[in-house]
Amino acid sequence: MLEITGGEYRGCDGVSRRRFLRAGVLGLTGLSLADMLRVRAARAEARQPTRDTSVILVWKGGGPSHLDMWDLKPEAPVEYRGEFKPIPTNVAGIQVGEHLPLSAKVMDKFAILRSVTHPDAGHESASHYLLTGYRPTNDIPAQEMPSYGSITARVRGPRRPGLPAYVAVPNPPRSGSAGYLGVGYNPFAVGSDPNLDNFSVRNLTLPNGISLDRLEHRRSLLATIDTLRRDSDRTGLMDGLDAFTRKAFEMVTSPAARRAFAIGAEETATRDLYGRSRLGQSLLLARRLVEAGVTFVTVDAGGWDTHANNFESLKSKKLPEFDRGWAGLMEDMDRRGLLRDTLVLVWGEFGRTPRINKDAGRDHWPGAQSVVLAGGGMTMGQAVGSSDARAELPKERPLTPEDVLATVYSHLGIDRDHEFLNEAQRPLKILNSGEPIRELVG
Repeated sequence: MLEITGGEYRGCDGVSRRRFLRAGVLGLTGLSLADMLRVRAARAEARQPTRDTSVILVWKGGGPSHLDMWDLKPEAPVEYRGEFKPIPTNVAGIQVGEHLPLSAKVMDKFAILRSVTHPDAGHESASHYLLTGYRPTNDIPAQEMPSYGSITARVRGPRRPGLPAYVAVPNPPRSGSAGYLGVGYNPFAVGSDPNLDNFSVRNLTLPNGISLDRLEHRRSLLATIDTLRRDSDRTGLMDGLDAFTRKAFEMVTSPAARRAFAIGAEETATRDLYGRSRLGQSLLLARRLVEAGVTFVTVDAGGWDTHANNFESLKSKKLPEFDRGWAGLMEDMDRRGLLRDTLVLVWGEFGRTPRINKDAGRDHWPGAQSVVLAGGGMTMGQAVGSSDARAELPKERPLTPEDVLATVYSHLGIDRDHEFLNEAQRPLKILNSGEPIRELVG
């Protein structure tokens, strides 16, 4: 059975990720690995990529402050600009916040979109929007539409045998699952903090007392039972089960999967490069997974809902951990030659209010936010667009979440005009609007 455990962050609405998982909103609880694989029977109809591409999504759930990281406004009134100062980067003319000194040294390897805007200030609805490309029909949405990780799992599948197509480290974000595509395209959840000394991936670890020989015996027994069930089945459903059971068995016993998740095999210097934090080691595991052949990896970097003590929270923990992990990821992927074919996307559901509130915090602000992308063989070392004097709204080159997602789908070689049928048999496009960002893709 899939067991969803690990860290938890809670948004200002009081709804935690763990509550979402327990409530079954993501549709994962109670499904075995074989169950998930069984429902992946539909073939991918959208076009295939011309390159062996992959994506890492770093999801900053809660909404990171653009004014304190990527788009500082030192000339704004103090009640807007806050206490952080800008520092130069290794790209002339581009500055970032003073608590991102390591990121500043690798600015040439990523790009900042400073003019992304949308109208939704609710955690649940905005998360659904940015993770699927569709605004939900309800204020507190279920997973109405598939996430782009799930779309990728259906269209592309894994890039190497014995590996999942879509992995969440440690667990999926809100609206990070498959919607109407079905639970078979939900992410494979790691379910544990990669920074722990006893880190293990539950679904790739045999229970105590179960050897590979014993597992093989159980598979043979299951095959015998399934033969009896198949004899009585007249719908044709059972004909497809063996393939999915085999895939589940292959994943559990696959040397490729076990090697990819074995973060303890990394050299000490490499682990230290990313920082010994949950986020840093999650980014390292994401690199290992795409290098091994996983197509889409989501890293949960949540906890950015800073309504109170914004500056203390950022400078004491959030920014140092992200800075080290992000810079480590850029350096490591660059030296391994992974930035050409792997696109890394960093964002959350919105930015933060330019005006600081009475609790030294910033509230929800979708009017302007900064989004970071790296790799993908795209043009890096630039800032695209700009916000106004107080970072309230775009000033130049306004961009939408759909534009960001169109860029992701273009990199993956997925036809965003392709239509799937939802539960009501209504055809829905992968993405209704948006164009790849020309400054990045050329």
